[in-house]
Amino acid sequence: MRQTVPDDGPITTPMGLYEALPYSRRCREIWQRGEHLLIGVSPGNSYFSHRRIAELVGWGLEFFERIDIVYADLLIATQFEAFGYAPEHAQRRAAKEVRATARRIERGVAESGHRNSVRVHALSEFTATDAYRRLHRQAVDGLRADPVYRTAAESMARGFLAARLGEGLAPTELQLAAGLRYITAELPFFLDTPALLGVPSSVSCYHLQLPLTPVLFGRDEGVRAAARQAYAVVRPAEVSSVPAAAAVVAARTA
Repeated sequence: MRQTVPDDGPITTPMGLYEALPYSRRCREIWQRGEHLLIGVSPGNSYFSHRRIAELVGWGLEFFERIDIVYADLLIATQFEAFGYAPEHAQRRAAKEVRATARRIERGVAESGHRNSVRVHALSEFTATDAYRRLHRQAVDGLRADPVYRTAAESMARGFLAARLGEGLAPTELQLAAGLRYITAELPFFLDTPALLGVPSSVSCYHLQLPLTPVLFGRDEGVRAAARQAYAVVRPAEVSSVPAAAAVVAARTA
């Protein structure tokens, strides 16, 4: 039986392994439809262990008819090159990280016991499609035409690059450009997953609120998500020490 969804506050199950905070009322309404959940996984992100993936799949299927997992396999080598790796070495490191990520996902899906309800994709599978090209162009063009969007995208890129930088160090222009290319490659799945996967509606989830969330899901102009696209923070329930109402306010002002 599909779990019911409260009108406000965190969404969870009786077991309470995870909780979800949809960004807005519209995002919550799309969650309530229960049609599709997207889990995006980046190589090198230790948060997404195979056990975490297994738990997320089992928990997510309490609410959604279908789950897709998409892992990034584009522009990984570009990141390493921007940090000084020789091109050949960068390619080897990138390939190693992508293979390890794919193995973790496959193991997690298998351990969840729901292999038939989950599809796994590499991001590169979509780059030749018309929908991806259109959405990627929107994401790239917005960097020039939409200052609010660009500021948020740069903030997100700096956060992503911080893990590879020493403490207190700022990225170079080359490193920031590489980070923006990586992020805009993933953004089509935040803008319009239904167009990419042929689902009626979709919730993209991550365990953190992102700088781009209020830009894509909280305004009526500029680069923004499609009407059928939602976003929610999905995180382990035990990390929540902030009252639900305060957490939502914080998310909307991040």
